[in-house]
Amino acid sequence: MKQAALLFFFGIVLICNSFAASGLRIMESMVMHSHILKQDVHFSVCLPAHYYEVKQSFPVVYLLHGLGDDETSWLEYGQISQYADKAVEEGEAGPMIFVMPEAFRTYYVNDYKGSFLYQDMFVQEFVPYIDSLFHTLADRQHRALMGYSMGGFGALNLHLKHSGIFGTAVPLSISVRTDDQYITEDASGWDDQWGRLFGEPGLKDTSRLTEYYRQNSPFHIMAGMTATEIKKLNIYIDNGDKEQTLCRSNEELHILMRKLGIPHAFRVRDGGHSFQYWCSALPDALRFISDAFDGKPYRGDRVAKNSIPGLPENQMKTLALDNEPVYAFVPAEYDNSNRLFPVIYLASRFTSLQRNSIAAIVNHAIEKNTICPMLLVFLPAAALSHLNTALPSLEEKLRIRKGYRFRALAGYQAEGPAVCRGVISQEQFSSCILSDAFLAKDSISGWLPAMRSKALERTAFFIDAPANGRYYEGNGNAHMLLRDKDLPHEYRVREGEGGFDWFVAGLPEIIGFTAKRFHK
Repeated sequence: MKQAALLFFFGIVLICNSFAASGLRIMESMVMHSHILKQDVHFSVCLPAHYYEVKQSFPVVYLLHGLGDDETSWLEYGQISQYADKAVEEGEAGPMIFVMPEAFRTYYVNDYKGSFLYQDMFVQEFVPYIDSLFHTLADRQHRALMGYSMGGFGALNLHLKHSGIFGTAVPLSISVRTDDQYITEDASGWDDQWGRLFGEPGLKDTSRLTEYYRQNSPFHIMAGMTATEIKKLNIYIDNGDKEQTLCRSNEELHILMRKLGIPHAFRVRDGGHSFQYWCSALPDALRFISDAFDGKPYRGDRVAKNSIPGLPENQMKTLALDNEPVYAFVPAEYDNSNRLFPVIYLASRFTSLQRNSIAAIVNHAIEKNTICPMLLVFLPAAALSHLNTALPSLEEKLRIRKGYRFRALAGYQAEGPAVCRGVISQEQFSSCILSDAFLAKDSISGWLPAMRSKALERTAFFIDAPANGRYYEGNGNAHMLLRDKDLPHEYRVREGEGGFDWFVAGLPEIIGFTAKRFHK
């Protein structure tokens, strides 16, 4: 026994020495033999740029691949070495070791039969093996998990079940199901993807909700966690708004975590289930992980800094509606032409300074030629109750292009619900924009049936919600309903609690979306 242990030790020393001698930073498809699995497990490694030149240990990020991929995918498609080097060069993240294990089709769990104990291998063999090969900081604070799809499930599940080993998780596009999705999934898909793991294959309806499934479902694990266990969690979830099944499951997970008081970051951005999307998540994900490694609160997502010039006075006009002043931004060419323009009606109680700030952003985009010239009318909240008379009155005083395509209606905060009802009842807008909207949990589901199907297909929604806002459930439910009905919409969940500065930060994307709808 002692002789075998010595041989194993000297074998590790020889392997470590061969790595040091090679000087390789990126090593693909290395091999560890697992005694638990009784087979080899391949893995790839990406070391920091100066790994061999400095005498220090580094934190480790375990990068988990998706179903059908392997230990090379993060290198080939995820371009992790390039993104990591850039983050270090720009001071956005510290140097770290990236380890990419082969996971087969395991979802990074032990199967219910106990025939393939992948998670046991990962925790009991693989992590210690990596610590023995490389100069790692071998503690929970300096270990993180990041994965996409199946790897997103693995990153979250491993963190929830082994928070004493892994201090941080960044799951991207988590391949997870709610209980309702799980019991209604097509039999062939369920058998192949879930039944073989949590099963068994052939189960129907609620019989699929086995005790073993509950032990591995993030929804059930989180619901049973103690306050002490919750304090150990550090999670950053990122999901694309073009997802299908995962739209609902990721959103429901976020809603549950908010209700349970589980601290986490949650983002929804433009995109779907692709490496293009997952790569775009890396800059902020690496910031989040780096801050956790340093024992610091998260700095927050990167914010683009644009210098917006002030608005010329002659581009803000004052009109009258119902004996109240109405303010309208016009592009620079307005007074020197007779052309007609598309219009965004924006309903909220903005101050003069806020109106000018919003108009300046729109004007800047027009001058940069990133959007078409358009009008922006700050609509009084009272006008939302009689749009059928208010809009014709305003359009007699402004040169607005005819047709629903060239009109958009936007609502901010308290005006969001009335704007949504107005769009549905009037059926004369190409876009409905809701930013930090005060939407009740089931408000959208109560309004949509009043809108004809063809009108719904031609009117697109843009829902922009703060991750820590009060109305997260209403905005999230609106997105899930629109996705379920396959209706055109965009959905964003951005960092913050809402408010005017938050709204302004998202305005360029809102007006870009609206301009595309004008010319669709």
